[in-house]
Amino acid sequence: MEEQSKNKISEEEKQHHGKPSRRKGGLITMPFIFANEMCEKMAVVGFHSNMISYLTTQLHLPLTKAANTLTNFAGTSSLTPLVGAFIADSFAGRFWTITFASIIYQIGMTLLTISAIIPTLRPPPCKGEEVCVVADTAQLSVLYIALLLGAIGSGGIRPCVVAFGADQFDETGAGAPHKQSDTTDERNLTVQRRTKLSMFYFIMGAAVLVAVTVLVYIQDNVGWGVGLGIPTLAMFLSVIAFVGGFRLYRHLHPSGSPFTRLIQVAVAAFHKRKLSMVSDHTLLYFNDEIDAAISVDGILTHTKHMSFLDKAAIKTEEDNLKSGQIPNLWRLSTVHRVEELKSVIRMGPIGASGILLFTAYAQQGTFSLQQAKTMNRHLTKSFQIPAGSMSVFTTVAMLCTIVFYDRIFVKIARNFTGLERGITFLHRMGIGFIISFIATLVAGFVEIKRKQVALEHGLLDKPHTVIPISFMWLIPQYSLHGIAEAFMSIGSLEFFYDQAPESMRSTAMALFWMSISIGNYASTLLVTLVHAFSAKPDGRNWLPDKNLNHGRLEYFYWLITLLQAINFVYYLWCTKIYTYKPVQVHHSKEVNSPVSGELQLSKKNLVDA
Repeated sequence: MEEQSKNKISEEEKQHHGKPSRRKGGLITMPFIFANEMCEKMAVVGFHSNMISYLTTQLHLPLTKAANTLTNFAGTSSLTPLVGAFIADSFAGRFWTITFASIIYQIGMTLLTISAIIPTLRPPPCKGEEVCVVADTAQLSVLYIALLLGAIGSGGIRPCVVAFGADQFDETGAGAPHKQSDTTDERNLTVQRRTKLSMFYFIMGAAVLVAVTVLVYIQDNVGWGVGLGIPTLAMFLSVIAFVGGFRLYRHLHPSGSPFTRLIQVAVAAFHKRKLSMVSDHTLLYFNDEIDAAISVDGILTHTKHMSFLDKAAIKTEEDNLKSGQIPNLWRLSTVHRVEELKSVIRMGPIGASGILLFTAYAQQGTFSLQQAKTMNRHLTKSFQIPAGSMSVFTTVAMLCTIVFYDRIFVKIARNFTGLERGITFLHRMGIGFIISFIATLVAGFVEIKRKQVALEHGLLDKPHTVIPISFMWLIPQYSLHGIAEAFMSIGSLEFFYDQAPESMRSTAMALFWMSISIGNYASTLLVTLVHAFSAKPDGRNWLPDKNLNHGRLEYFYWLITLLQAINFVYYLWCTKIYTYKPVQVHHSKEVNSPVSGELQLSKKNLVDA
């Protein structure tokens, strides 16, 4: 077991002939990872930012069916990361999971591009006032297979990219060429990680900016074959860029299925549920040797919460403990493994609180885009912004907020809080919730204004006629969603990565994506319920398929606003009862001997608390 723990430390981080060799990982790997993420994100967003238009104008699907198809796909794409995280953390590792998942995504994109080029894979174009022919089962099957392959590919990419990038920065400082105080190491690590996450989102935003401007314009004005072919090529380049940095990466070996360990703790705790709890937690079962492979960066220390799980670590005569013998882990767990399960359970409620924010965000690609289609989008007499490019305002707002947050806000906040990160990630998430609440509230009032102008010009019954109201009325709601994402999403990524057990960081990223998944499914459910229960005898409802002017979209936005207000109260309660992950990190001088190394309490919990 000790040999296994040593294998966790990369060979390149060991000393050779008394001289430290160049450490793998670090900032030198970021260009390869960011190049991959930029090409991949440009491909994904270029693929789907204008997909509502493709489904309604090329495949002739009804609006609500097209909207639900996209939110279901987005939900599935955000749910499959649980499987991808399991594969990465259990046996494949993050590098190979990202590589093979990218190839699968590439196949899906290629299939959809082919369907946009070959006429027989699409219904015939609409002719005049005739009823458009909706895509048949075979044509929709091609679409669904392509989307499914994309969802599977996303499952391997999304939970691993952020975690793999963060893996390039060694928490223990192993192999550092010079000595630093523990406080300095802690501060540098916090800054590096925050910078990496911010850069990750900034690069992603820059790619989105290109996708929602250049690619959407090409799709609307040149053709869907070219418009989908370009992101397909970008995805191919992303795989090449990522694989190109193989020799520079810091590869952490997978340490076995984290789900198996969690289940083992639950089974052991249930088996010993009738035992009385020990009076002193030091009497519980500790075994650094067994936990060495899953605690390279530090040992989780005992917490008093959820004490019923501690019973899994109570030693009994039945456990038949002998020197050097590994116990039956289905009957006896170490404290570290018990705390792993506690950490996951503690993260759950806060992770769930982000669901409604993503439900609100999902409307930008569906109903907000349909609003934009009815408005005057001309910048000049000859040029107008494609409706699918409206999300550029979300992206620009997000990028500006990230720069403002890292360069100005953190420095100012640090003077008041004394925290290296300025404010805690929980505070950052909370600010995002408030801004998202304002965004949907504003969206409702903008819709009232849009319909009022339509009424004044007698255009309520003319759904295909442009209403003489500027698209700039939509900029506030798009921009507010971008600001909210800069606070909420990056805060969530920090939270999940920082608070997850080290051997479950891909799984933690999957939990982030799962909240997005449920948010998209919640959007589908909400749209379906509202569409059904708001229907009137004359065929009108809040979310009409044919004429948005006859609907009550503002009520739908305000319903989401109300749900977000309730959700924010729930979030405040979650943060009040939350306990930060307690961890002991191995002393940097003896980091290569994690079994016997000197331990010291990590300052990260004091910094975050």
